[in-house]
This record gives sequence, structure tokens and C-alpha cells, in this order.
Amino acid sequence: MRYAHVVLDIPTRALEGAFDYAIPDELAPDVLVGTTVLVTFSRRPSVGYVVALADHAPAGVAPERIRPVLQVLAPPAFDAVAARVASWMAREYACPPCEALRPFLAPGQLVKVRRDTDADPWQLVCERSGPVDVRWVRLAERDEPYEPRRNAGRQRMVLAALAAGPMRMAELATTIAGAARAVSALERKGAVVVETRRRVRGGGGTSLSSAVAHRPERLTVGQRAALAAIDEARRAARGDVVLVDGVTGSGKTEVYLAAIERACSQGAGALVLVPEISLTAQTVGRFRSRFGDDVAVLHSRLSAGERYDQWDLVRQGMAHVVVGARSALFAPLRDVGLIIIDEEHEGSYKQGCAPRYHARELAARLARERGCALVLGSATPSIESLARCRAGRWGGVSWTRVEMPERPGGALLPTVRVVDMTQQFAGGNRSIFSDTLRNAIEEVVRRGEKAVLLLNRRGFATFLMCRACGCVPECPHCSTSLTYHERTHQLACHTCGRTWPTSAFPDPSARCPHCGSRYMGAFGVGTQRVEDELALLVGDRAEVIRMDADTTAAKGGHQRLLERFDAAACAVLVGTQMIAKGLDFPEVTLVGVVNADTTLKLPDFRAGERTYDLLEQVAGRAGRGGRPGQVIVQTYWAGHPAIQAVARHDRALFLDAELDDRREAYYPPFARLANVVASGRDGRAVGMALDELAADLRERVDGLAGWEVLGPADCLKSRVKDRLRRHVLVKAPAEADMGALLGACARRLGSRPGVSVAVDIDCHDLM
Repeated sequence: MRYAHVVLDIPTRALEGAFDYAIPDELAPDVLVGTTVLVTFSRRPSVGYVVALADHAPAGVAPERIRPVLQVLAPPAFDAVAARVASWMAREYACPPCEALRPFLAPGQLVKVRRDTDADPWQLVCERSGPVDVRWVRLAERDEPYEPRRNAGRQRMVLAALAAGPMRMAELATTIAGAARAVSALERKGAVVVETRRRVRGGGGTSLSSAVAHRPERLTVGQRAALAAIDEARRAARGDVVLVDGVTGSGKTEVYLAAIERACSQGAGALVLVPEISLTAQTVGRFRSRFGDDVAVLHSRLSAGERYDQWDLVRQGMAHVVVGARSALFAPLRDVGLIIIDEEHEGSYKQGCAPRYHARELAARLARERGCALVLGSATPSIESLARCRAGRWGGVSWTRVEMPERPGGALLPTVRVVDMTQQFAGGNRSIFSDTLRNAIEEVVRRGEKAVLLLNRRGFATFLMCRACGCVPECPHCSTSLTYHERTHQLACHTCGRTWPTSAFPDPSARCPHCGSRYMGAFGVGTQRVEDELALLVGDRAEVIRMDADTTAAKGGHQRLLERFDAAACAVLVGTQMIAKGLDFPEVTLVGVVNADTTLKLPDFRAGERTYDLLEQVAGRAGRGGRPGQVIVQTYWAGHPAIQAVARHDRALFLDAELDDRREAYYPPFARLANVVASGRDGRAVGMALDELAADLRERVDGLAGWEVLGPADCLKSRVKDRLRRHVLVKAPAEADMGALLGACARRLGSRPGVSVAVDIDCHDLM
């Protein structure tokens, strides 16, 4: 008899590892690593996942005392390598093993089981995500064509329709009344064949002109050097990392495509990650123009059924190139030759809920386990990646940085002009556009070109404030000021998503709820207001397109707006961070940053790095064609190193000062940082739980060099959705095993009624 190591899907830190179950002989062929099974735990049926198999019972345990696997619920979704990666993820990020395994499961598979009667087998409860089969009808191969009776008119019509080729049964039924009965009769006569074919949902195309990867006549020096480094890392087959540090527009995508072609020619596949859903259509179009139907797409905007079909194409070996967001790392691609993370600096690669992994770290572990190469690409690499490349080795593998300082075809980087808005204000300009930016927009419209304007805000204004007493309407459920949306006349909380009509809170014509004053003013600038100001400025001479979280909420919203911008003869694209990276439109000659200080003044040690990354990336959208580009950055802090580094295209101006500050404050890359957040409706219970955890932490790290425990303290967002939030920050040496220590503290604390504790290792959000 064989035995299965099963991880139970019970999300508690008290269950650290797998449990052993006997495999009955009748189930032995179906119980494999990655199988979802039904077992008994604590006298109740429980869902579990097989992570390993054994030929012998555990030492010291009589075989007859081991409970059996009751039922196979789903076929294998992952292999032994993925099981090892999930085990590492559970330890590294201090989460229950089942939470680390869930991302590897088939899309739509839930953890619940049900059965109609006691005599029926258990079944998994799933979303609408199973395979969809479609009936097709075609003419049968016969020596002589079948001739229906003279009065069989419908059969004759069906045969005539099929003469042009096979058709779906649904199409026949739509065009020919009574086609189903006629097809059944023809099938009995052997005149037609009815067969079932799998219908694949999702992965639609795009009409973007830039979504075609034209093969260049020759590669640049930087591209050839990057390809050589990637080939060497792939041949080493030990998980080595290559950082492609190329300026915007330097042709990093062509490097990815060429490297994947070489991997595929040797029978391997590739996982390609992009940070934004808005980039997916353009990226997928380029990859499909080179690899055709060998590309599968995985991201959150697909329906459960579409995700399942794309995932299943990979599992069945019908697609070998997977493109998607961070979740594409969990695709069941067996023979992985390359893992590519484009725009690797992006914060969106950090998962915000359990398991709180970082895609870069998970990809590095997966590359080691699979024996493949990891490629990181960015015009603004993260400080952590640059530090590891400078060290040469990290985590037991080689880290190599390859520079690509030039754009193909002799294209030049855009010129950058910094406009000090304090001087504009002193000169009497009260507009959201400086004179410099307004004139540049007018010139672009006059020439019939395109422009991109970046604003990291949604809505019409950031907030409303009473000019008499300073009262700012806040969300009654979160410690967040409300954003005014003029189009819908609503106040919205961008933390919990609730909205209120302006009759419920003060609008610009209402009274202050605190002092009764009528002087309620809108402060700050939102994308709606920029759109309105632009419409007044350019009139009907150019199309104004707004792209933010509101206009792209519907499925396919990103692609539709980008296709409008691509098709327009002259247009201005106004958007938030989603337009700042990856987009390639040669007609764009102007990029304007309405307010560069939005991210710069956040209470976060990464604020400067994020601002530099954002500005440098959005600046790179200009001048990608034959015409030169210009960038205009409006700011109230023109002397900041991040602003100056963008203006001069000199990263060192920012990086040297930033590294000095982080070294002094003991922040990454010189240390690891974890954030432990406790939340609940009962503030006293939250405080007691976190105080106990912090005391345990201090006791465990006492005497350990380089460990610091800060707090407890209220989070910056101290209340979200009526739940009070407090946190503890933990600093540790750069290669410390934080997950094991913090996981032990969380297990010792145990579950507290009404209190949730989230452990975020290598945190990116301190709010």
C-alpha cells in the first residue's frame, strides 16, 4: 500500500505541515502529487492536497492506524516542484501551507465540498470554470455522397450548409429550423459525423497597431549582450538571474522574444509577467505575432471560465508561453526554460493578501527549483535588485546586470523640462497647467500629434474642505478623506469603495456640517478635472481620453481606451499610473506630469524611489518614433534628487542620496522589513493581542544582532471598513529568516475572537 502526504485546506497556522493518509488500491492510479482529495480530519470530511507520495508508512506508526483517502475530488493541478515551492512560500511568508498551495490550483476551484444525499459521492464546489464542449457537425467520408429522400428538405439544407465545411451545431440550429432532428437522422444514415470539441474561452486579440512584434534587421549592442547573458544563465540551469537594465524604448521586449525563441527551440517554455492589466493586450499581441497560438494569457480580468481554459491549455502542453500578471507564476508549465519579469521594480508584484509573496522572490525560488534562468527587466530597476547585482551573488545564485543604454534606430531620449509651480503661482497663474505645458499641448495639437498627461489621482478633486473651519468630510467607516467626483456628483472613499451623493455630505454649494459655513471648496486636482480643462483647451481639435480606475472598471476597458487612442489622428491621453509604463505609441511626442509631488510626499521610505520610477517611466513614453519627444514635469519641489535625476537622465543623482538615507535608517536593501498588522472592531482586543505579540517578538530577538522591533502603534490608516488597525514593524539583517520567527510568534498568539493578524514579510505598503 502507498501513502500520501496531504496538506489540509484548513487556514490556521496551528497546522504546520502535511498529514499521512493511506491510499486504497482502487484509488492508487488516480492519487498523484497535486491531486485534490477528500480525507477525514478530526472526525469530519476535509479537503486536502497531495504534496508527496511514499511507499512506506511513517516510522513508528502501525499501518492499520492510518486513515485512508476517501475520494479523489480533482485531478493533479501541480507537480512535486510546485509543492516544494509552496512549502518554501509558507515558511518564507509566515502563512498556513494551504494558503500557499491555493494559487497553484485550477482557476475557480473552491475549497468546499457538497453532496445531494448520503449515498452520493462528494463534489467540489467550483465557480463556472469547468471545460466547455461544443458539438460540431461535418460530412462523413463516403465513397458516394448520401442522397436524402425527395421530401427530406431539411436534410438537404443541412448537407448543403456542411458542403462548405464543418459547422457548430448551434449555428446550424440558428440558421435552419429543425436542424437538430435532421442531423440526428443523417447521423444514423452515416451521412454526417457529430463530434465534441473543446471551446477555449479568453485570450482575445487586439487591434492596437503597436501590438505586433516586427523583427528588427539587426539587434543593438546592448540587446546582443543581454541575449548572451540570458543564454549563459539558461545553460547553467541553476536559477541564475539576469537584470536587463535598459533605458525606456531600448528594445527589452525584443530581447525577451528572442530569448524565448531560443528556449522554445530546445523544447522549453517561458513565463512572462507584466505589472499592469493595461499592458496585457499590447504585450500579448506582440507575443502572439511571434508565437501564435502557443501563448496562454492569465490575469484577473478574465472570467473564471476564461482563466480555466487558458490554464488548462498550459497543463495539457498546448501552450508553452504564458503571459500575465503575477499569478502567471503559478501556471502548470512543466518544462520552464525562462521566467521573465518586465518592469520588475513595480510595487504591484507584491501580493496584498495571503500569501503575501513578492513575485520577484517567488520567481527566483521557482527558477532555482526548475533549473531555469530568471530575467528581470526595467528602465528603473529596484534598489534591491541593483544591490544584489552589485554583490554578484544572492541566495546562492549569480546576479548579473546588463546595460542597454541606447534606443534602436538612433532614436533619442526625450528632453525633460522641470517647471517650478511656486513660480507659476507667484506670477499669477492659477490654472492646473503651467504656461509651459499649455503651450506645449497647443503645439502638439497644431501639429496633429499625440500627448500623454499623467496625474496620480482619480475624481474631480482630492477632497472638499471648509474654508472657514477646515472641516474635511471623511468616510464614516475609514480614516480617509472623501474624493469629490463632479460627473456623478458623489463623494467616494477610495479605501472601502463606498460612495455618497453630495446631499449626504457637503458639496461646493452646501453648508459645512461642522460650522454651517457655505464656503466649501474643492482642493487638489483629479483626472476628471484635468479632462475638463483639456476639453476647454483643445476643443474639438483633438480627442481627450481619460484612463483611470473608474473608466477601466468594466471588462476590456483598458484595451478599448488604448485602441481609441491608437486609432485617433490627434489625441491627448489623461491617466493615472497605469499609463506610465510599457505602452508604446510612436506618435506620442509630449508627456506632461501635472503634479509630480503626489507620491513624493507620502509617509513611506520608498516615496522617493517610487516617484523617480514613475517619472522616468512616463517620460519614456515620448519620442519613441522618428520625431523627438519632450517631457514637462510640474512640481513644487524642483530641487528634489528624484526630480533632478529624471531631468538629467542620471540615476546616480537620486540613487547615491537614497542609499545614504536608507543605510542610516536601516531600511532595505540593507535590512529586511516586516509589518505585522492586527485589526478588529474592538480596539481593546486588538491592542491586547498586538501588545502580546510584540512582547513575544522582543523576547525572541533579544541578543540577535541587527533585529529591531518598533511599535505597536496605530497604522496610518487607523480605521478601514469600521475595523481599527495597529501594527508592529520588524527590521532584520538582509538575509535573516524572518518568516520562521514571525510565524512562530503568530502561532503562539493563536486565534483571538474578532481579531485578525496579518504578517507581511518584505512589506511594500506601510499605510
